[in-house]
Amino acid sequence: MSQRRRSFTQGRWRAIALSLLLHSAIVAAAVYGWFTWKTRPPPPVTLAIEGTVVDARALKSPAPKPEPPPPQPEPTPEPSPEPEEQGPPKPDPAEIERKKEEERLEQEKLEQEKQQKEQQEKERVEAEKKEAERAAAEKAAADRAAAEKQAAEKKAAEKKKADEAAARKAAEEKARQAELLKAMEAEERGNAVRSSDAAQRWYASIVAKIERAWIRPASAQPGVTCIVAVSQVLGGDVASVQVKSCSINDPALRQSVENAVYSASPLPPPPDPSLFERNLELTFAPK
Repeated sequence: MSQRRRSFTQGRWRAIALSLLLHSAIVAAAVYGWFTWKTRPPPPVTLAIEGTVVDARALKSPAPKPEPPPPQPEPTPEPSPEPEEQGPPKPDPAEIERKKEEERLEQEKLEQEKQQKEQQEKERVEAEKKEAERAAAEKAAADRAAAEKQAAEKKAAEKKKADEAAARKAAEEKARQAELLKAMEAEERGNAVRSSDAAQRWYASIVAKIERAWIRPASAQPGVTCIVAVSQVLGGDVASVQVKSCSINDPALRQSVENAVYSASPLPPPPDPSLFERNLELTFAPK
């Protein structure tokens, strides 16, 4: 026998014992009451006396004694009703139906409240989901717009940079072309000047002065020729000298020619100031 069934059996026997004890107490109380009522002494009997006014003369003769009244019968006690066993009241079908109806209505109310809460929770979750989707879409649109703006700005900056580079290159090319054109014109003008008789005479006077200042080294051979680049300032002072080439490879000869140019400074001025050139290329060929 399981613990639960054993507990149920013990509780059932305990209830039966308590019920028997209660009924025994009720029966004992009823018997004790009836016995007490039965042995109670009867109440005293009160006799009624009737009086009659008589004449004094009549008192001279003895009056007859009245007869005592018959005793009253003792009342028969009514038997006390036997106590009825009282069990649990029978349930009222209407009350049972009413309670069932109330329970059903309460259950329906709880179900409706549960469904309402579930619907509200579902609507809340759906609203949060839509709000999150809307926020995500707005963020994506903002990010896309920012990326497009950044790309457009980058493209505009690159285009501006390319345009500036192209403009700068065009300006540099234009300046280079202008410089080249200027150099060509100067060269043409120089060639024209150098090819003139006056220029040739001026160059010859410069070379003659250099030859006069030249100290021939012992290693110099007859018939040597050197190309010398001379840079001068206004007034004929020599700024720099470079012996570009010689017909013989003789360092002493090259150094002697360079010393001769510095010694010839200042160089003779041109007959016409317009013939002056800062950079000269002379042919040194001493006899």
